[in-house]
Amino acid sequence: MRATAHPVRLQIMSLLTGAPMTAAEVARELGLTHANASYHLRNLHSAGMIVVAGEEKIRGGVAKRYRYDAARDRASETPEQKRALFAALGNELVRRTAGGRFEAKILLGDGEFWIDPEKWLDLRHRFKDLVAELHEAAQPPRTPGTIRTSTTVAMFEMESPA
Repeated sequence: MRATAHPVRLQIMSLLTGAPMTAAEVARELGLTHANASYHLRNLHSAGMIVVAGEEKIRGGVAKRYRYDAARDRASETPEQKRALFAALGNELVRRTAGGRFEAKILLGDGEFWIDPEKWLDLRHRFKDLVAELHEAAQPPRTPGTIRTSTTVAMFEMESPA
């Protein structure tokens, strides 16, 4: 889970949702050095967070294109790993709000709810489908005619208080 706990790596995974990218493209988009982008991509790849989507010859070398697999099964992660991811996502949300346009329409929902288990599963599946649809609709950064948005969804069952 340390692979995703770094804020740059969360940004990279977000970028790689819209399109497979090389280290050079990631570096340009995020204002990183090529070496730094490569380092973070290798860490994400070795942790299984991103996959190689292809290779291409560039100036006598071979550049790998990486992509984020949003459909990846997270069931094997431990509770501690999931908590670390949620904490990292919380920090990423704070970073994103610095560039937020809050005069535009926003959707915000938060709460601890007591809900029927069947309704919970239904809603959870519907949210999962919507998040998958968002990932499928994502375009490469700065694609003409697109807008930059932020979406964070975290849904989980809680322990009942004693």
